[in-house]
Amino acid sequence: MDNRVVPAASDGIDWGGSRAEDGTIRNTTETLCSNVHTGLPNPPAGPVRCSLIKGDCLYFHYGCDGQDDRGWGCGYRTVQTVASWLCRSSSPFRDKAAAPPSIGDMQRALVTMGDKPPSFSGSREWIGTVEASLVLDYYYDVPCKVAHVRGGGGGELERVAVEELHRHFSQHGSPAMMGGDRDNSSKGILGVCTGDNGSCLLVADPHYYGGPLGTGELQKRGWVAWKSVSSLDQSSFYNVCMPQTGSTPRDTAARNVLSDVSL
Repeated sequence: MDNRVVPAASDGIDWGGSRAEDGTIRNTTETLCSNVHTGLPNPPAGPVRCSLIKGDCLYFHYGCDGQDDRGWGCGYRTVQTVASWLCRSSSPFRDKAAAPPSIGDMQRALVTMGDKPPSFSGSREWIGTVEASLVLDYYYDVPCKVAHVRGGGGGELERVAVEELHRHFSQHGSPAMMGGDRDNSSKGILGVCTGDNGSCLLVADPHYYGGPLGTGELQKRGWVAWKSVSSLDQSSFYNVCMPQTGSTPRDTAARNVLSDVSL
């Protein structure tokens, strides 16, 4: 893996101008960062078990294609990050120049599937992990497991989400998507580390809005960072969407599994 800045034009992405964090207008750009976690040190707690994505993905974020989706588009951007991994790292999509679906594409697909009413297309309605699983299956014929972690404390995030993610990265290697109710900000999960003092998640935060930044600057500003599991909202439930690629056989029963694994 590397930290290349990949020309988006090769993926057929229609780029527009975007407004930077300081409020200035940036020029039109044709780049997306690849493998934004490369070179990031492991958590300082001294992990004894670390699991990361295998392969390449692009970092999608607010406004990266010229559409101002601040406040509602984070789930779509995380889906695009996951989809870029499928296009680049998962057979039979690897080495194809297909671009991840746009926000409009995803909305129209959800309407076509009957999951959303016609008014959803062109709206500013957000999506969560369940919709993400439908979209990924629709475009890539890849089923997703959505693990539900109940809120209320009691170590559910450590006991359930962390173990599910270790298993997922070991078996499938793709990025995962995480979101909840009280904490409803979408998170791209690129890895998990567990040590004697707890676990950390490697988060690609899609909420950055501005001109293109290099991998080092994204890490410096905290848009790609290790976040301790204990720092998450312990009163929120969380869902974790994990594409079932690689060694997992596809069958009808595996499609879009929504399971309460905390039982």
